Amino acid sequence: MDKETTCDHDEVMKAVKIASLKAHLSRHLREVRAGQIVTVYDRATPIARLIPVEGSDDLVVTRPAANAPSIGRIRISRPSRPLSIDVVDLLVKDRKRRR
Repeated sequence: MDKETTCDHDEVMKAVKIASLKAHLSRHLREVRAGQIVTVYDRATPIARLIPVEGSDDLVVTRPAANAPSIGRIRISRPSRPLSIDVVDLLVKDRKRRR
C-alpha cells in the first residue's frame, strides 16, 4: 500500500500499512524527518499521521528530579475506583505553565 497522495495544501503524503511501518520504521521516520507526511492505515482505515516537528518549541523534555527513583524501581498500582481527573486538561495546564 505504500502510495503517495496529496493533501489539501499540496504537500505529498505517503500512505503505509501497519506491517510496512513496523518492518521499515527507520526508513519512514527518515522520510518524515525530511518533511514528508506519512499516514498509517489499518487495512483501509487511516489511524495515524506522522508529521515532521516544526521547530523544537512544542517539545519540552523535562529531566527527573535529582532524588527521583530509577524507572525500574517505580511501582504503579491500579486505582481502586475510576479517577475523576481530566488528563488532557492536566496536560494543557502543564504546557501553559511551562510557556
